[in-house]
Parts: sequence; structure tokens; C-alpha cells
Amino acid sequence: MQITRTSRYSDTINTQDIDVTHEQLDAWRSGVSIQVAMPHLSPDEREFIMTGITSDEWNKLFPPEPAIVRCVNYPDGSKVFAANRRDS
Repeated sequence: MQITRTSRYSDTINTQDIDVTHEQLDAWRSGVSIQVAMPHLSPDEREFIMTGITSDEWNKLFPPEPAIVRCVNYPDGSKVFAANRRDS
């Protein structure tokens, strides 16, 4: 179904094709949590339905944090580097 929303972030009107039924939208509008009414949707799709904010806009609002690199020095002189992201 074509869903059109105005972004609360940019006031831009966006349309996305989202696999949702009128019944699911009605359930959400009547107070059922969106996660329960539409469990098959991605978090990005649910956010778009609720706020009109696209995943690109979300990433501009909250950019991913850089990777954190750690080094472990062992007594034998060897080193191990590990990288991870705070958001993963």
C-alpha cells in the first residue's frame, strides 16, 4: 500500500510502498501498538508510518557512531586488535 506522510523532521512529503493493510492501520490508530498491529514491518517502516521520517532522515538526525578499536597487549608481546561499533 502507498503510504504518504509529512516528515516531522523536514516537513517533506514522502511516499513509501509498505506491506500493510487498512485493518492493520485501523488497529494502530485505535490504540494497538504499532509493533503488535504490524509485527512484520521493519523499524524503519514503522517509524515512517508514525512520523513520516525516512531512514535517510533518521541517519542524518542520529549518525552512526564511529568504530571503536581496542588493542590488547599480551605479556609475550603479541597484540590483538578488536573493532566494534556502539550501535551493533
